[in-house]
Amino acid sequence: MLLLESAGMDTAELVMRLQASSVDDATLRAIDVTIDRLNSEYRFKPSGELREEAQQWLGRLSSLLDRRMNYSQHGKVLEAAARLALLVGCVEYDTGDEVAAETTRRFALDLATELDHRELMAWAHEMAAWFALTAGDYNRVITASDRGIEIAGTRSVSVQLAAQTAKAWARLANVQQVEVALDQGRKILESLPPAVNPDDHFVIDPTKWHFYAMDVYRNIGRDALAQVYAEEVLRLGVTDSGIERTPMRNAEARITLAVIAERAGDHTEAVSQGQAALRSARKSIPSLRMVGRELSREFERAGHADDPDVIDFAKTLSAEPSRDVA
Repeated sequence: MLLLESAGMDTAELVMRLQASSVDDATLRAIDVTIDRLNSEYRFKPSGELREEAQQWLGRLSSLLDRRMNYSQHGKVLEAAARLALLVGCVEYDTGDEVAAETTRRFALDLATELDHRELMAWAHEMAAWFALTAGDYNRVITASDRGIEIAGTRSVSVQLAAQTAKAWARLANVQQVEVALDQGRKILESLPPAVNPDDHFVIDPTKWHFYAMDVYRNIGRDALAQVYAEEVLRLGVTDSGIERTPMRNAEARITLAVIAERAGDHTEAVSQGQAALRSARKSIPSLRMVGRELSREFERAGHADDPDVIDFAKTLSAEPSRDVA
């Protein structure tokens, strides 16, 4: 993971530079490293802390625009603001603040469009696809993803856009289109160089593809494949000492294993995995609710809707999220 120290200054020194009357390139490089760090911490840092820190940096960048900069520096500050806005929007959506998330997403899209920064523009469309997916608006997922891929071309964000398309088609039970979308995503992923920092939320690598494939195969009933991918997500997402490296992905992997267990008639295992998923310290509330409700439907199909553990699972899933913990 990239650290601020690698840019030659600590946070206090960087803030002092931002308060100066002019900006040097070293300061801008350090800002980029700070954003890399925040993006890498997205997978595990408590939402409230991450949102607060990222918003503070947005405020500093905003004040920086009033200071003397050349044209290139001005563009770099706007790009940094767009990157931070994308991160803030993701965290806002994770905590269930959907209105704020959409406002922030549009702000990021406007900045990226002004800069004609294709990758950041595409990430803003990817967020729109994600928001639509968790809201159950699958046609809008496909529209937003297609628009993002059109803008981005073969950049890494297109892999995730293809994955969102596949997820939508899976929930529409269109297996043929699922395979088309998965094939598109795989081909783009295979054409890309190895990721420099795969922990960055806005960087796609093969381990994240396992997570996408897991969701898709679970929803089209290919349980054996879904289980393989879910187990791989957990293998990569939990250290030997039991520390959760990717708690949000791990939670959805456990939901996947719960669905598979319920379909196989192992209700006890299904309940256990479902409950474990809800205990995750770092949650994406809309995404977890989406897959959790899919598990609830499996409980109902199996005739376990009146099971006290199932009722408790549903109540916990629908409970008002805590913005400090989620």
